Amino acid sequence: MLTWLQRDSLTFPPLASALREPNGLLAAGGDLSPDRLIAAYRHGCFPWFEQGQPVLWWSPDPRTVLFPDELHLSRSLAKCLRQQRLQVSFDQHFATVIQACAAPRSYTDATWITASMQQAYLQLHQRGIAHSVEVWLDGELVGGLYGLALGRLFFGESMFSRVDNASKVGFATLVQALRNWGFVLIDCQMPTAHLHSFGARAIPRAEFSGYLQQFLDQPSEAPRGSWATGKA
Repeated sequence: MLTWLQRDSLTFPPLASALREPNGLLAAGGDLSPDRLIAAYRHGCFPWFEQGQPVLWWSPDPRTVLFPDELHLSRSLAKCLRQQRLQVSFDQHFATVIQACAAPRSYTDATWITASMQQAYLQLHQRGIAHSVEVWLDGELVGGLYGLALGRLFFGESMFSRVDNASKVGFATLVQALRNWGFVLIDCQMPTAHLHSFGARAIPRAEFSGYLQQFLDQPSEAPRGSWATGKA
């Protein structure tokens, strides 16, 4: 049975109790307070729901992850990075990036990045936990992504692109920076062909939990708080 969370508790059910169909649905209810979101990621689950639904918490099995040392760059992307036509920054326009990620896509007007979701992650950004990557072309924001950093783990959430290769350049630059800062794993949550092209792969949920236990409380070498001064 699906567990309903209480607003006065930050406890989540064991990951092994998540449903098999739909894959990974762990719990419902609660809220999007910063403390609950942090507790969720530390536990191994994340929120994903549409407007009008209760907050739904997920922990799929297997889990899609990318190990920074396994980053794969296609020839065309490597060439694009060398050309430096697209410029990359960190933590300069978090609110703008998450709004762009929430904008309608060519294939749907629906979004799971609701106004309440945006506000919740903005609060995490203000705490120095959620971070954004911005991609620029001639001074215009043309791509980006955002996610959370806890210990030596990064939890990717969403990305957007308005010109060819913008989100790819942003993601590849982030992975290279995370590798330099000692991060060991990037949580990609669900599989996509886009992520697999970078070298992302599926691991059992139990193995993912092991990485949480080992690295959540190990400090990385990333700048404390804002990453705006970090080398992109």
